[in-house]
Order: sequence, then C-alpha cells, then structure tokens
Amino acid sequence: MAATPINSTEETMPVTTFASTVFLSDSKSSTKMKRSFYAAKDLYKYRHSYPNYKAPRLPNDYRNLRFYLNKIPLIPDGIFIEEILTKWRGNYDKLEHNHTYIQWLFPLREQGLNFYAQELTQEEIKEFQSTREAKRRFLLAYTLMLDFYGIKLLDKSGNVARASNWQERFQHLNESQHNYLRITRILKSLGELGFEAFKAPLVRLLLDEALCWGTLPNMLHSTLEYYIYTIRLRSHRRSLLRYARQHYQPANTFLWGPPARRRGAEAGPGGRVAEPIPERERRGGDPHMAHSPLSKKDSVGGGGGGGDGKGTKGCTASTKTLQEGVMAKGRGDRSKYIETVPL
Repeated sequence: MAATPINSTEETMPVTTFASTVFLSDSKSSTKMKRSFYAAKDLYKYRHSYPNYKAPRLPNDYRNLRFYLNKIPLIPDGIFIEEILTKWRGNYDKLEHNHTYIQWLFPLREQGLNFYAQELTQEEIKEFQSTREAKRRFLLAYTLMLDFYGIKLLDKSGNVARASNWQERFQHLNESQHNYLRITRILKSLGELGFEAFKAPLVRLLLDEALCWGTLPNMLHSTLEYYIYTIRLRSHRRSLLRYARQHYQPANTFLWGPPARRRGAEAGPGGRVAEPIPERERRGGDPHMAHSPLSKKDSVGGGGGGGDGKGTKGCTASTKTLQEGVMAKGRGDRSKYIETVPL
C-alpha cells in the first residue's frame, strides 16, 4: 500500500515526499494511521489568524495587490496576471509543470518556496478585499484552477460541480499528489482574501468524490486531514467531519471523529468512542442535494480517509447533481449539523 503524502500549505518541487502520516503495523499486516501533528498545528495557526504573528521585515509594498492589478509581473517568470488568466486556461501542461505561479495567484501570510512571492499582511488584505478589480481577477484565477481540476464554479456563492472534463481531470488529479498541496493553499487563500464561504462547497465536493464515488481515492487523507480544517467556521467544519465518519469504512478506523460522551457508544481506535448516529442521519439526506454553501438546512458532503478505509456508495449527492450542478431549493430540513470536536 502506498504511503500517504505530506500535505502542506506550499507547492513543492515535482518530487513528492511522504511522511506526514504515521503508519503502524499490526499483527494482521494491515496499516493504521495517526493524526499529523504538523497538520494540526499549521491549520490551527491559520484558523486563528496566526497567533504571535510577526510582520515581515521587508517594507510592505502591496506586491500581491499590485500583481492582481496587472501592474507588476510575477517573479521570476515575468508573467502578468492577465496573461495567465487569458492564455493559460486549458493549458494543463503549463499549469501542472510550472511551480512558481501558485504562490502569486494564491498569496498567504506565510512564506512559500518561491521566495520572490511576498507574504500577505493585514493591511494588504484589507486593501485587496476593498479593491473590486483585484477580487474579480482572484475569482478568475480560482476558476482557472478549478477547471484544471475538472470542477466548475456555479455562482457567486461558491457552489461547485463537476465540469464537462471531470473524468480526464479527476484521473490526473488522483495521480498528481503535489496538487493536493496546491488545493490546501487555494483554500487558505480563499479565506484570507474574503471568500471564506467558497471553501465548504469545494471541500464537500472533494469529500463526495473521494468517499462516495471513489473517483479521487488518493485524496481521501488530504481531504480529512487538511481541507476540512482550513474552514474557519466551526459548525461547518464539524458537520463535514460528522458526515465523513458516517460513511467511512471500516468505521472504527476513522481518526477524525470526536471522543464520544454517551453511553453505549462503539469504541474506536486508541480507545476512542464514537457517538451513536441518530436514525435520521443513518437514513442520509436528500440524494439530489447540490454542493451549496453549508447552512442549517443543507446536508453535507461525504468524506473519506486514507489507509485501508473505504467509503460507501451513494452518500448524499447524485451523479446528475455533481455533473450538472442542479441546485436543490425549498427542500426540508433533512440533515442538520451534528457538531464534533475540532483539533
């Protein structure tokens, strides 16, 4: 069985390293996983706006904002944002093999491997969020990467669905694990630059594809270990984790659920006890629910994990919904949030 790759906020060089998940062999030669301390610490700092953050020593010249205003090119390639948005769309080889643009398209308040890309600051974030032209181009950059991954943006609320090229692109994404690092960065950057609500629909779709439909099995671990924990709103994060545990198999190997506080619960790995799933949740939500932003009236997408865990088919999203992005409106309260304990 292949090891699970390190996921980080940063795009790496083409060589993929493997170490974030600790595997323990048992007497039956199966593999068990432990949570990544690095991931927990990194994402905790992100969600809490980088406690003890120290501003960069370099003067804040708003380089990221100026790049998005098409005033300066990205370094070291010397390419302007408009060229990327107009000429790179659909050029999947370029998007795959160039490793310097991602830090400029999706800036963060942390240093990446491209040392020419400048970290965001609080002041620049405020300016960026108040600049319409920059935000417009940022959304175009987001749709550029979504298309690269076989996904399309449906509306201004962040709803997403499979694109027409999803089969080819999902196959590539499942085998191109350095893109999992890019997705972590994209999710973080969405939150920094005013698009926090766009995270949950994307994570939900990836959960469904990884767990329910088996189209992205290699992304199972990254989705649960990293993507969910980029979501700052606790209720959304907890709900996605709860739903993932609902469909994860074998259930007692699910590492991301909470320790239960109820009697009669089933013990999980390491003595953890999972809460019983209410009858309404066991029945599942509306099978035609779309990948819309999470609210108290939405069902949440399926999840997954790595190792020997496997998902169950037919979670909440139908193939038609995923392909066509059919929005479900006016449906009853089928699946309210059941919160879990975050990291």
